[in-house]
Amino acid sequence: MNQEQINYQRIAEAIDYIRQNYKQQPSLDEIAERINVSPFHFQKIFTDWAGVSPKKFLQFISLKHAKQLLQKKESTLFDVAFQTGLSGTSRLHDLFVSIEGMTPGEFKNGGENLNIDYQFYQSPFGGILIACTAKGICFMAFADDKEKEILNLKSHFPNAEFYQLSNKLHQQALLIFSKDWKEKSQLKLHLKGTVFQLKVWEALLKIPIGNLTTYGTIAQEIENPKASRAVGTAIGSNPVAFLIPCHRVIQSTGEFGGYLWGPTRKTAIIGWEAALQ
Repeated sequence: MNQEQINYQRIAEAIDYIRQNYKQQPSLDEIAERINVSPFHFQKIFTDWAGVSPKKFLQFISLKHAKQLLQKKESTLFDVAFQTGLSGTSRLHDLFVSIEGMTPGEFKNGGENLNIDYQFYQSPFGGILIACTAKGICFMAFADDKEKEILNLKSHFPNAEFYQLSNKLHQQALLIFSKDWKEKSQLKLHLKGTVFQLKVWEALLKIPIGNLTTYGTIAQEIENPKASRAVGTAIGSNPVAFLIPCHRVIQSTGEFGGYLWGPTRKTAIIGWEAALQ
């Protein structure tokens, strides 16, 4: 395990403690003691990782902050006619990521005739598995258990041919974790999903970094306001972590709710993205 992995594990443990005890507003010393490091060292590794102090991060993951974000007008959240060409992180995902659905044949045949390259990498939120076809990224998942994630990947495309090797599309996808968007070019996702799922996933791409929305708002965005439950199911089936930002969808109460890759990681991502603004 390298130092980056060790540091993220410590950060995750600290965030989990903050998440469980935010009402008591734990002090820096309390959190540092919890993860068995000195307050000075904890402050340094946390600030290096998040870009802000633990105290500031605590504000970003508070219920009050989430409710303030949810009070933004929907027209502002989903307004795609905003100023483009920005190097800052207010840029929407859909300027960087586009989705191409797999053909009916590829969908029905479980990826038959598809060659899929996959490899494990490190991200600010732990290990990650990235897989792609010749057309684009088809799968991306945080991989706390490598064997489990490989099985998960292969269950999506049971008839495909798999090759464990790095690919330039993987490297392009990893740029999503960069804090400078200048280097990014358009990245295509090649996804297996129903028409409804693809519609939901495309709506998620419109949520700006540092913003949050609800299942009901997504349902309204796809012009199916009574489909909040179905929207939740589609979001839970998202095959591409982070690139399709399902972590930005929370409960209408402001509670962050569940996440396929764990609530602590969801909290970490929401706070990390808020710190970029």
